[in-house]
Amino acid sequence: MNSYFNTGDWVIILIYLLGIIALGLWFGKDQHNTRDYFLGSKNVPWWGIGMSIVAAETSALTIIGVPAMAYGGNIAFIQMIIGYVIARIILAIVLVPHYFKGEIYSPYQLFADTFGHSARQTAGGFFLISETLAAGVRVYVASIPVKLMLGDKVLSLGLGDPIFGAIFLFVVLSLLYTYVGGVKAVIWTDAVQFALFLLGGVFALCYIPTLVEGGLGGLFAKATAAGKLHWLNAAPAPGASFAQFLLDKPFNIWMGVIGGTVMVMSSHGAEQLIVQRVLACKNVADGRKALILSAVVIFPLFLIFLLVGAMLWVFYQDRPFQIPLPETSPGSGITANDFIFPIFMMTEVPHLLKGFLIVAILSAAMCSVSSALTSLASVSTMDFVKHVFPGRSEAFFLRFSKISTVVWAAALILVAYLSRQVPFVLNAAFALRGLTSGALLGGLALAIFWRKGRALPIIAGMLVSLGCMTAIQLLPKFALTRDWWMKTIGTEIFWPWYTLIGVVITLLTAGLVRRLLPPPAR
Repeated sequence: MNSYFNTGDWVIILIYLLGIIALGLWFGKDQHNTRDYFLGSKNVPWWGIGMSIVAAETSALTIIGVPAMAYGGNIAFIQMIIGYVIARIILAIVLVPHYFKGEIYSPYQLFADTFGHSARQTAGGFFLISETLAAGVRVYVASIPVKLMLGDKVLSLGLGDPIFGAIFLFVVLSLLYTYVGGVKAVIWTDAVQFALFLLGGVFALCYIPTLVEGGLGGLFAKATAAGKLHWLNAAPAPGASFAQFLLDKPFNIWMGVIGGTVMVMSSHGAEQLIVQRVLACKNVADGRKALILSAVVIFPLFLIFLLVGAMLWVFYQDRPFQIPLPETSPGSGITANDFIFPIFMMTEVPHLLKGFLIVAILSAAMCSVSSALTSLASVSTMDFVKHVFPGRSEAFFLRFSKISTVVWAAALILVAYLSRQVPFVLNAAFALRGLTSGALLGGLALAIFWRKGRALPIIAGMLVSLGCMTAIQLLPKFALTRDWWMKTIGTEIFWPWYTLIGVVITLLTAGLVRRLLPPPAR
């Protein structure tokens, strides 16, 4: 066992794991059909769904990576969260009413209403591919610091590879209650897990100042003097290119307000991972309240973990690390800073409280896995299989739903393990989602605001968007095309802009194809 933990810490971790599985199994005892399994019978209160929305989008990578951003730089990432809040308000007003026109299981049913089943399955296929890849990467990234915390012996599972053990732990434990309880079990376990990792952040925020000379005031004074609390980038530095300031790192206010808003309009409006929770609400009013609650919570949540990172920088200025920072391979996407918060928890926090903080990391990791499993299973069942076998019984589709949940769990384990070979994995989850997020949001906008018509324009728009976004991500990274890219574009494009670019390409291509097509025969 890891020598940094005592018996009390392990007892807390074990109680958490057993408790969260038991909770999920309890809420899953009344699953009789796909409505129960994928919509939670539409009887989950809106406040539980609101907390689940935040938990679903918050992985262990957030709790580990966000403090690392502030530790290595400043809290400028908070500019992105402004867009996250704006997007939820727009979606609550504009999009939620469309989700309650009939009983809808995914946003891709709206594609079928306007353009037919081929458009629906194109959109559903985009989501299945992108979510499998992005969720697998998230699991892998989260497994690395958890391996450090729990130790190789605990996670080897007799298979000799502790990274695989961490991946297997996250996915299988999440599968247990997701398989039995469906989305209702996922929502309620998400709500509990959200409370756990929020409390973990609040504890760290209150505890670190007690360890620093001068307390909270002295800590903030040192952080401010070092620029760690700088958060607003509104204009380029003198002599710098505005295009490079706008499009490339670091985060700026335009990136947050424009790019972040459009990005979250896609992730929370056109991607099943979050939309499934809104669809589980009783009515439009509850759906709006759930989204607004998530908007109220998301800003302070990220601010807490950014401030924790800034505090940790001050804390470690005059004391050594009790565990050496691990060496990280160039291009791996994992930096030494990503281990700062886990090392602090292992070495500076009293026993028992240490166990609770490890539980916070596990909570966030399991939320992201269970959310991915139930959303992937619902799209594969309701948007693909149910259309192929329209006459089969509810018992058949419920059985298929559970089998597909297991299949997607195996897929996540495989993708997460293969992600060891992927360069730049820390940004990979955002970048992979950026390949399809613009196409999905652009397609959804067309499905809602265009008149009924043929599927070809929207499918063409989505495919061209996918091709262009792949080029935007890959061309600047290859030596053969990098010089051409930099001479033509002038700068690399940071991932917060991917969704907006994809939306524009989808809309322009679909409009052009529609104009070029001959009118349909009457």
